Amino acid sequence: MYKKTLIGIILCLIFIGGWWFFKQYQQRDREPIKVGILHSLSGVMAISESQLIDATLIAIDEINLNGGLLGRTIKPVVADGRSDWPTFAKEAERLIAEEGVTVIFGCYTSASRKNVKPVVERYDSLLFYPVPYEGVEQSPNIVYNGASPNQLYIPAVKWCFDHLGKRFFLVGSDYIWPRTVHTVMKDLISALRGEILGDEYVLVGSDDVEKIVEKIVKTRPDIILSTLVGTTNIAFYEKLHSAGIKPDKIPTMAFAISEVELAQMNAEELAGNYSCWSYFQSVDSKTNREFVRRFKTKYGQNRMINDSIEAGYFGVYIWAQSVRDAGSTEVGAVRKALADQSFEAPEGIVYIDGDTQHTWKTVRIGKIRKDGQFDIVWSSKKPVRPVPYPIYRTKSEWEKLILDLYIGWGERWANPGNK
Repeated sequence: MYKKTLIGIILCLIFIGGWWFFKQYQQRDREPIKVGILHSLSGVMAISESQLIDATLIAIDEINLNGGLLGRTIKPVVADGRSDWPTFAKEAERLIAEEGVTVIFGCYTSASRKNVKPVVERYDSLLFYPVPYEGVEQSPNIVYNGASPNQLYIPAVKWCFDHLGKRFFLVGSDYIWPRTVHTVMKDLISALRGEILGDEYVLVGSDDVEKIVEKIVKTRPDIILSTLVGTTNIAFYEKLHSAGIKPDKIPTMAFAISEVELAQMNAEELAGNYSCWSYFQSVDSKTNREFVRRFKTKYGQNRMINDSIEAGYFGVYIWAQSVRDAGSTEVGAVRKALADQSFEAPEGIVYIDGDTQHTWKTVRIGKIRKDGQFDIVWSSKKPVRPVPYPIYRTKSEWEKLILDLYIGWGERWANPGNK
């Protein structure tokens, strides 16, 4: 009798324990999936960057309204990079180690991404990066949803050479993205037998552009190529205008001026200049019109949408598709499922290249209108395969150039005068 009672108690305890563990697992399985959003809400880059948070949030809201992911809701955790690149690294680590996010959607400047890269690699996490960049990088822990050099700068320079002239003046902010992009563009200009009249840089956030504008006035190029970022653009275009440099005579092809920046600048004075992106708000397609309608309904009719906002939006869907296919949020499983994912984005069909984790994207050149929108004057016929390492130099030569810049700046990804 005693043995039967003991066996009964043991079986009862086993049942209770099993039930408790099952309920714990079931509860954990119903917990929201936490994802990180890391962009600058403050500082000089907030003019371009803060609205990418809204793009990520609207995609998350749409997925949650349609049943969530793996039967769970997605819970965003927003962090402010404060336009300070070391802060990006600290916040990325906090999001992963303390908040327990499964993925991070974020970064804008390449300097911020370069600081976050070792963090996501150390923790074997994932970063979805939504901004066109300089290339010369590939990481198993980063999904590059912005354009690579052959999808932006190279076709833009070739178009300028064919339609605007052969004499170029380059101006940019002094950090890793402009320095590398200018090298790519100068290689191409030299190959085309064009002429480079200037290659000038200013600190991020600086409005000290008067001497550069004086050089432009003196040299009279056919076209200005600009990789200036943030609030520096306001000062630069104002100085150009006051110096009599008008778009009908000396236009600027910019790689960081979009609908969002134009909404905070004098678009009438900038009308006639150019930008190159994969996406413009004026893309004429049913998918894009619906996206614009939903975005403006949620955030206001006066809100503008640009390339990085659109890439931030579809990046969430690419991740969600990969999670569904993997049946898990575990990074290794998601990474395997990422290969060859496609999505009908507002810009058109996009594909993830399985070899590089970069995105196949359409290339477009837009001419600024007085209303702050763009007339699309040229577009590639189909999405272009990403090539992270431009063909003008070997991979080792590109990596040496990047390393030399990094060492020259005191092991930083920008001129030491920048943050």
